[in-house]
Amino acid sequence: MNSSPTLPSIDVLSAGAVVSGLADTRRRIAQLQAREMRLLARAEAIAAEQTALVPSSEGREREMPRRSMAAEVAAVLRRSDRGMQDRMHDATVLVDRFAATLAALETGRIDVVHVRVIQDAGARITDPAARARFEQAALVVCERETPGRAKPSVLILAQRLDPVPLAERHEQAAGQRRVWVRDLEDGVAELAAVLPAALAYAIKDRLTQHAREIIAAARDARDAQGAQDAQGAQGAGGAPDGAADALATDRRTTDQIRADVLADLLLTGHASAPVSSGSIPEGSAITAHVQIVIPAATLAGASTAPAELVGYGPIDPDTARRLAATANIWQRVFTSPTTGAVQQVDTYRPTLQMRRLLDARDEHCRFPGCRRAARHSDHDHTIDAARGGPTRIDNLANLCPGRHHPVKHGTAWSVAQKADGILEWTSPTGRVYLDIPRRVLEFAALAAIEQPAPF
Repeated sequence: MNSSPTLPSIDVLSAGAVVSGLADTRRRIAQLQAREMRLLARAEAIAAEQTALVPSSEGREREMPRRSMAAEVAAVLRRSDRGMQDRMHDATVLVDRFAATLAALETGRIDVVHVRVIQDAGARITDPAARARFEQAALVVCERETPGRAKPSVLILAQRLDPVPLAERHEQAAGQRRVWVRDLEDGVAELAAVLPAALAYAIKDRLTQHAREIIAAARDARDAQGAQDAQGAQGAGGAPDGAADALATDRRTTDQIRADVLADLLLTGHASAPVSSGSIPEGSAITAHVQIVIPAATLAGASTAPAELVGYGPIDPDTARRLAATANIWQRVFTSPTTGAVQQVDTYRPTLQMRRLLDARDEHCRFPGCRRAARHSDHDHTIDAARGGPTRIDNLANLCPGRHHPVKHGTAWSVAQKADGILEWTSPTGRVYLDIPRRVLEFAALAAIEQPAPF
């Protein structure tokens, strides 16, 4: 007789039970993924033991045990044997060099995507002691953040704890810049490039600005056309009929428009397609916007501490200083020496200081896991102004307008502000999620690896 417990039908579970069940399932999946990593590493070790028994020193013969093992593992998992060799190697590196990360995966504190973030960032650190300190700090971040939001912080931590200077590593990496094309099916191909991060982000930002201009122009053209149809008017002033018709019928997505504008700019020097030229004149002064955070000593040339491209991670000091030299706006960010929290923002030009402080503190929408940039988010009162909430930094946070701002006001989600800009979100099922400003979390991660006093 089977004495195993009968699980309740999923169809009758409550919302709280569904969330708990998903959390438990995800922990079990992580445990199994960790076991798979250990098994792949063991397969690599067995292949190495067999290789040691090969009497020949000829490279091809000594490679055969590893190829044979990879082929069998690939066959049982229905994967490519060449790809399986890479997975066996990566698993061995994880087991040998990132034991704490693997242990965190086994206990379900992180998932396999976090593992890749930590392993990729830490692979460059060759000193075992420095790598162990990095791993400990990175886990503090990854246990609290999604992989996407954790990655910039993990990269910053790797840079700070890597004894090899960032400028040296950046010079080597920038030397690998290139452009290539990969053929796809159905008459399309993929154009890709490796560039310095500041340039890549600036290019994407400029394409996005073009796309927004085009979408806004198309929306205005449809509104004007609708008004003309309602009034029976013909030949109203404005753009020529052909351009107006092209704009009014433009239904492309933002991604599609970005791709089209990229082609237009590279091939013609301006956004030349009819729907583009109807909204953006040739030579239109659309410039890219990137946010760089530079330590004062680095800006002055007195330090080699890294600067940061917000949303990406560390960039070399020379690039940061070059970008700062052409910036229209500089702002000073003052942080707490004990927690790392942003406390004040000052600029050299008149501005709305409170908004600048919020954007520097938050960097993105403050709903857990969201990465929408702060400059594209709303400055929301945590306690509604209509209910007496004050307009102060400790009652304001960035929330993206299309998704999480409406969720905060229109659903049973609630939020409270704690010290240092930490937001405490409570879900409809009663679970609590902390959203910690990135700088505070990085500060805590570095503090976690400080050695205790020897007394």
